Formats: sequence, structure tokens, C-alpha cells
Amino acid sequence: MLKLTAFMAGLLFGFGLLLAGMTNPRKVLAFLDLAGAWDPSLALVMIGAIGTAIVPLTWARQRSHSLLGSPMQLPAKRELDRRLIGGGLLFGIGWGIAGICPGPAVAMLLTGHWQAIVFALAMLAGMMLFTVLENRRGH
Repeated sequence: MLKLTAFMAGLLFGFGLLLAGMTNPRKVLAFLDLAGAWDPSLALVMIGAIGTAIVPLTWARQRSHSLLGSPMQLPAKRELDRRLIGGGLLFGIGWGIAGICPGPAVAMLLTGHWQAIVFALAMLAGMMLFTVLENRRGH
């Protein structure tokens, strides 16, 4: 039941990304182009996503287990540190260059676009590099 629920949630999330245009790098880059032909439509997508997430996240913070009985796993760390800021900057730079972020990249894999495949491979390489560096740090 947990895997089916996770699959259905991922499917719904991916469909929402496709419907909102988040899998179209040109649309994302137009949103990020504040000095040019700015497309504000993705701001509405983000506002809608934040508004939709407020109620379930508030509910989740008050519970120790999910509706299906799994332990609730919310981030405990709340302070800003160099690693969080550096990761955010790296993510933002990559998003600005490619117009793709990880969630939409996974949804785009189904389209067969070579850009999505290259992005996903680069993302996996970055995740493996991070794992190697973390293991060297002793974490």
C-alpha cells in the first residue's frame, strides 16, 4: 500500500509539473529573465503550490506518524549554514543555466528529450560526487 501511494503521489506531482509548464525549460528561463521577456506565470504556480502545501505541512508537524502509519520524517535542522547556502546557490545556478530542476527533470525523462537525459545523468553524477565527498568527511 505504501509503494502504491508513493507511486500515485509521484504520478500526480509529475502530471502537475507537466500541466504547469515546469518541464518546459524555455518557460522556466522566461520566468527567470527579469530584465527581458519575463513570464510571471510560474510565480502563480509557486504561489499555488505554497498555498496548497500549508495545510498538510501544518498537519504533519503535529503528528508523529503519517496516515498510513509510517513515521513522519520532517527536517529537524532549521538554521542557515554554509552548506545550505552553497547548495541553494548551486541549485539556483544550475536552474538558471538549464531551466530544469530535479522534479521536472524526472518527469521530462518520459518525453525522451536528450536535454532531460543529460540533466538527469549530470544530477546523478553530482549526487554520487556528494556521497563520495560526504564519506570522506566522515558523515
